Amino acid sequence: MAVAEDLGVDHEVILYIKTPPDEATLTKIVGILEDPVEDLVRKDSKFKKLELNPDDFVGNPKAVVDILVKHKQLLQRPILVTSQKAIIGRPKQRIIDFLSK
Repeated sequence: MAVAEDLGVDHEVILYIKTPPDEATLTKIVGILEDPVEDLVRKDSKFKKLELNPDDFVGNPKAVVDILVKHKQLLQRPILVTSQKAIIGRPKQRIIDFLSK
């Protein structure tokens, strides 16, 4: 991530398509996520093609984890994770704020 490099922050980039997070990893992220859990699911054309209902994911960590295990392309990104918290890095200013703490 260019922002992390610009701020001089050590980080690891995990390419979710090559190395998708497993159920345990997603469950951990959901547990420390500072955003609404349903925001982890991208509501894009694939979401619509699968005929999913966005309301099914509101406040439902298990449903979010289950759909992301089955359809990794629906994972919102970037996700920034530390041992104690996680955020969705959109908009870019959120990344800067998160890494500057």
